[in-house]
Amino acid sequence: MSRAETEPVSLETAVTHLLEECRMVLPGVQALFGFQLVAVFSAGFEVQLSPFEQRLHLLALALVAMAGALVMAPAAYHRQTRPREASDHFLSLGGKLLLGSMIPLIAGIGVDFYLIARIIMESRAIAALLALLLVGFFASFWYLLPRMRRDRSTGP
Repeated sequence: MSRAETEPVSLETAVTHLLEECRMVLPGVQALFGFQLVAVFSAGFEVQLSPFEQRLHLLALALVAMAGALVMAPAAYHRQTRPREASDHFLSLGGKLLLGSMIPLIAGIGVDFYLIARIIMESRAIAALLALLLVGFFASFWYLLPRMRRDRSTGP
Protein backbone atom coordinates (compact mmCIF):
# COMPACT_ATOMS: atom_id res chain seq x y z
CA MET A 1 0.00 0.00 0.00
CA SER A 2 1.52 3.34 -0.99
CA ARG A 3 1.06 6.67 0.74
CA ALA A 4 -1.54 7.55 -1.88
CA GLU A 5 -3.63 4.62 -0.64
CA THR A 6 -3.65 5.75 2.98
CA GLU A 7 -5.92 8.25 4.61
CA PRO A 8 -5.29 10.02 7.90
CA VAL A 9 -7.97 9.71 10.55
CA SER A 10 -9.03 12.25 13.13
CA LEU A 11 -7.64 12.07 16.64
CA GLU A 12 -11.08 11.08 17.91
CA THR A 13 -11.27 8.21 15.43
CA ALA A 14 -7.72 7.08 16.27
CA VAL A 15 -8.61 6.97 19.99
CA THR A 16 -11.75 4.99 19.17
CA HIS A 17 -9.66 2.54 17.14
CA LEU A 18 -7.20 2.14 20.02
CA LEU A 19 -9.94 1.37 22.53
CA GLU A 20 -11.56 -1.07 20.09
CA GLU A 21 -8.22 -2.82 19.60
CA CYS A 22 -7.94 -3.21 23.38
CA ARG A 23 -11.47 -4.68 23.40
CA MET A 24 -10.43 -7.14 20.69
CA VAL A 25 -7.40 -8.43 22.62
CA LEU A 26 -8.98 -8.59 26.07
CA PRO A 27 -11.33 -11.60 25.58
CA GLY A 28 -8.42 -13.76 24.42
CA VAL A 29 -6.34 -12.76 27.42
CA GLN A 30 -9.26 -13.42 29.75
CA ALA A 31 -9.97 -16.83 28.22
CA LEU A 32 -6.32 -17.86 28.52
CA PHE A 33 -6.22 -16.65 32.12
CA GLY A 34 -9.33 -18.68 32.90
CA PHE A 35 -7.85 -21.85 31.41
CA GLN A 36 -4.68 -21.27 33.39
CA LEU A 37 -6.67 -20.98 36.61
CA VAL A 38 -8.62 -24.15 35.91
CA ALA A 39 -5.44 -26.13 35.16
CA VAL A 40 -4.28 -25.77 38.76
CA PHE A 41 -7.36 -27.59 40.00
CA SER A 42 -7.12 -30.50 37.55
CA ALA A 43 -6.15 -33.91 38.87
CA GLY A 44 -2.95 -34.12 36.85
CA PHE A 45 -1.47 -30.79 37.86
CA GLU A 46 0.45 -32.09 40.87
CA VAL A 47 1.15 -35.46 39.25
CA GLN A 48 2.50 -34.38 35.87
CA LEU A 49 4.30 -31.20 36.92
CA SER A 50 7.20 -31.02 39.34
CA PRO A 51 7.07 -28.36 42.07
CA PHE A 52 9.41 -26.22 39.92
CA GLU A 53 7.11 -26.61 36.91
CA GLN A 54 4.10 -25.71 39.04
CA ARG A 55 5.91 -22.50 39.92
CA LEU A 56 6.58 -21.93 36.22
CA HIS A 57 2.82 -22.20 35.64
CA LEU A 58 2.29 -19.64 38.40
CA LEU A 59 4.76 -17.36 36.60
CA ALA A 60 2.84 -17.83 33.33
CA LEU A 61 -0.40 -17.04 35.18
CA ALA A 62 1.12 -13.84 36.56
CA LEU A 63 2.42 -12.83 33.11
CA VAL A 64 -1.00 -13.28 31.51
CA ALA A 65 -2.61 -11.36 34.40
CA MET A 66 -0.11 -8.54 33.79
CA ALA A 67 -0.99 -8.58 30.10
CA GLY A 68 -4.66 -8.24 30.99
CA ALA A 69 -3.94 -5.30 33.27
CA LEU A 70 -1.95 -3.56 30.53
CA VAL A 71 -4.70 -4.14 27.95
CA MET A 72 -7.30 -2.66 30.30
CA ALA A 73 -5.07 0.25 31.38
CA PRO A 74 -5.87 2.60 28.46
CA ALA A 75 -9.60 2.51 29.23
CA ALA A 76 -9.02 3.01 32.95
CA TYR A 77 -6.58 5.84 32.30
CA HIS A 78 -8.89 7.57 29.83
CA ARG A 79 -11.90 7.28 32.11
CA GLN A 80 -10.03 8.78 35.08
CA THR A 81 -8.11 11.55 33.35
CA ARG A 82 -9.96 13.19 30.45
CA PRO A 83 -12.94 11.07 29.44
CA ARG A 84 -14.41 13.83 27.30
CA GLU A 85 -11.22 14.52 25.35
CA ALA A 86 -9.03 12.79 22.81
CA SER A 87 -5.34 13.64 22.94
CA ASP A 88 -2.11 12.68 21.21
CA HIS A 89 -0.70 11.88 24.65
CA PHE A 90 -3.46 9.37 25.37
CA LEU A 91 -3.15 7.84 21.91
CA SER A 92 0.61 7.41 22.37
CA LEU A 93 0.34 6.09 25.94
CA GLY A 94 -2.54 3.75 25.10
CA GLY A 95 -0.69 2.36 22.09
CA LYS A 96 2.41 1.72 24.20
CA LEU A 97 0.34 -0.01 26.88
CA LEU A 98 -1.41 -2.21 24.33
CA LEU A 99 1.82 -3.15 22.57
CA GLY A 100 3.53 -3.59 25.92
CA SER A 101 0.85 -6.05 26.98
CA MET A 102 1.92 -8.37 24.19
CA ILE A 103 5.32 -8.97 25.82
CA PRO A 104 4.07 -10.64 29.02
CA LEU A 105 1.33 -12.32 26.98
CA ILE A 106 3.89 -13.91 24.64
CA ALA A 107 6.03 -14.92 27.61
CA GLY A 108 3.08 -16.41 29.52
CA ILE A 109 1.93 -18.37 26.48
CA GLY A 110 5.49 -19.53 25.90
CA VAL A 111 5.96 -20.77 29.46
CA ASP A 112 2.67 -22.66 29.53
CA PHE A 113 3.32 -24.06 26.05
CA TYR A 114 6.68 -25.32 27.33
CA LEU A 115 4.96 -27.10 30.21
CA ILE A 116 2.41 -28.76 27.93
CA ALA A 117 5.07 -29.72 25.40
CA ARG A 118 7.24 -31.16 28.19
CA ILE A 119 4.39 -33.40 29.33
CA ILE A 120 3.58 -34.54 25.78
CA MET A 121 7.12 -34.84 24.40
CA GLU A 122 8.69 -36.08 27.66
CA SER A 123 11.80 -34.04 26.80
CA ARG A 124 12.72 -30.71 28.33
CA ALA A 125 15.02 -29.85 25.42
CA ILE A 126 12.41 -30.50 22.73
CA ALA A 127 9.76 -28.71 24.79
CA ALA A 128 12.04 -25.68 25.20
CA LEU A 129 12.80 -25.62 21.49
CA LEU A 130 9.11 -25.82 20.57
CA ALA A 131 8.25 -23.08 23.06
CA LEU A 132 11.00 -20.82 21.68
CA LEU A 133 9.74 -21.42 18.14
CA LEU A 134 6.21 -20.49 19.20
CA VAL A 135 7.42 -17.34 20.98
CA GLY A 136 9.41 -16.44 17.87
CA PHE A 137 6.31 -16.97 15.72
CA PHE A 138 4.24 -14.61 17.88
CA ALA A 139 7.03 -12.02 18.01
CA SER A 140 7.44 -12.18 14.24
CA PHE A 141 3.82 -11.34 13.53
CA TRP A 142 3.20 -8.98 16.44
CA TYR A 143 6.44 -6.99 16.26
CA LEU A 144 8.68 -7.75 13.27
CA LEU A 145 6.05 -7.71 10.52
CA PRO A 146 4.64 -4.29 11.50
CA ARG A 147 8.15 -2.84 11.79
CA MET A 148 9.12 -4.17 8.38
CA ARG A 149 6.00 -2.54 6.92
CA ARG A 150 6.67 0.71 8.76
CA ASP A 151 10.29 0.79 7.55
CA ARG A 152 9.24 0.14 3.98
CA SER A 153 6.56 2.85 4.08
CA THR A 154 9.05 5.48 5.32
CA GLY A 155 11.57 4.67 2.55
CA PRO A 156 12.24 6.76 -0.58
